[in-house]
Amino acid sequence: MTESRDNNPYTYAGAGVSIEAGNALVKAIGPLAKSTARPGASAELGGFGGFFDLKAAGYDDPLLVAANDGVGTKLKLAIDLGKHDGVGVDLVAMCVNDLIVQGAEPLFFLDYYASGKLDPEVAQTVVASIADGCRQAGCALIGGETAEMPGMYADGDYDLAGFCVGAVDRAKVLTGTKVEPGDVLLGLASSGVHSNGFSLVRRLIADKGWKLDRPALFDQERLLGDLLLEPTRIYVKSLLPLVRDGRIAALAHITGGGLLENIPRVMPEGSHAVVDAGQWPLPPLFAFLQAGGSIEPAELARTFNCGIGMVAVVREGDVDAVRTALVAAGESVHVIGRVETGHAGCTVRGPAGTWSAREDWSASHHG
Repeated sequence: MTESRDNNPYTYAGAGVSIEAGNALVKAIGPLAKSTARPGASAELGGFGGFFDLKAAGYDDPLLVAANDGVGTKLKLAIDLGKHDGVGVDLVAMCVNDLIVQGAEPLFFLDYYASGKLDPEVAQTVVASIADGCRQAGCALIGGETAEMPGMYADGDYDLAGFCVGAVDRAKVLTGTKVEPGDVLLGLASSGVHSNGFSLVRRLIADKGWKLDRPALFDQERLLGDLLLEPTRIYVKSLLPLVRDGRIAALAHITGGGLLENIPRVMPEGSHAVVDAGQWPLPPLFAFLQAGGSIEPAELARTFNCGIGMVAVVREGDVDAVRTALVAAGESVHVIGRVETGHAGCTVRGPAGTWSAREDWSASHHG
């Protein structure tokens, strides 16, 4: 018969899981959830699930749209730097920006936070950031799960996943079928690298020995680490009124795959997006990454957002009105290209000198 350790009874806490710490965290983040309440959701925590009332939200013939995502290896960089106050916004942004491109208003959000040993201070900072993202998107944080799993994660590490549900009236759904040759591509500026391409970023940091706790060479007012961790921009409130007014033919969220591979996702057969990289300045952060890694323009276009976090496809006659509305909502907007006749896909091209190219360049991807 095997005896217990020192004849003492085993406990969950002794195995590395603190129920008390988890309960204290739920209590601490309750006010954060309440701060995200909206019509249709009370944003109360503590039950086995969260409710949402579509009728109270004002929908008559809605379709539900769901999205889930994580933060990727940007999270590892945040953990290494001990900066946890922006990753929750990233988590929300990656989900809600995927909903708005389908015309859907984000309604409610749930998160999953997993670690080897729960650090209540870090966890509360992360959830506060998630609540901030929800407020920016106008959705309610109605629940989540905190998992403490000793042995699954290295000391200090944690992982995040987010789940968001939105709704769109059937007649307002965006699928890309309305796109046609002659439409104009409007690019909405990104806030930085957002949450994609960080495996390459982290490789450059390691290989080049960049000091993240020092001012960036291209911006002496900010630390390089802070610039890399700038939270992903949330475009929901800027775009939703235009979507509901029928001013947008399609939207493309520029995530993994960059400009080159995300724009084709909303191009129907017979429509080919042509992006002119010379129509907006490549932000200094991306120029720094490109120079550090001798990254070719085509690789840059399929890895990073390159300063454009969202692309709106609009009719030529609506360009001025849409651009004016977006600028009034706080967006920086550039006319970055057009839709031409051709196979469904996208071509990004630039003249010599664009993105440090020695000669004219072009890269294409077909959907």
